[in-house]
Amino acid sequence: MSVYDRRRFTRAVVSALLLSGLALNASAQNAPLRPSGSVNIHQVQIAFIGSGTTGGGTLYFRGRAYPFKLGGLGIGGIGISTIDAVGTVYNLYRLEDFNGVYGQAQTGFAIGEQGRGQMWLQNSHGVYLQLHTKRQGLALSLGAGGMVVQLGT
Repeated sequence: MSVYDRRRFTRAVVSALLLSGLALNASAQNAPLRPSGSVNIHQVQIAFIGSGTTGGGTLYFRGRAYPFKLGGLGIGGIGISTIDAVGTVYNLYRLEDFNGVYGQAQTGFAIGEQGRGQMWLQNSHGVYLQLHTKRQGLALSLGAGGMVVQLGT
């Protein structure tokens, strides 16, 4: 594959991910959502066109707290930041449905300790996470990606 073909392919993948992220955000806002819990998350994100995240958090569901780990890859951003997020879990009826790969759409920025953002995530079980984030570091993100969530320590 030539350099030109690789660039065209990369642009097509980036466009598809961005469009799917925007569609996810729109579908999350139009779907009948039922609050069923909440989450607190701490993660580190490193981005230079592509991005990677690692971290963990706590799911609060039916009066109990469940720790979980997360990691992911994405497209669209530059910089290094830590992210603390709180949010609402929607359409979670069985604890095991929280696990899985979540598609995400995000917007946000971080300059020093002034960063704010919002993120919607959805997995294949129809579980949605609406997160309000606070970032610290130096980063800019506007993109889509995937995140793997696994209950347990």
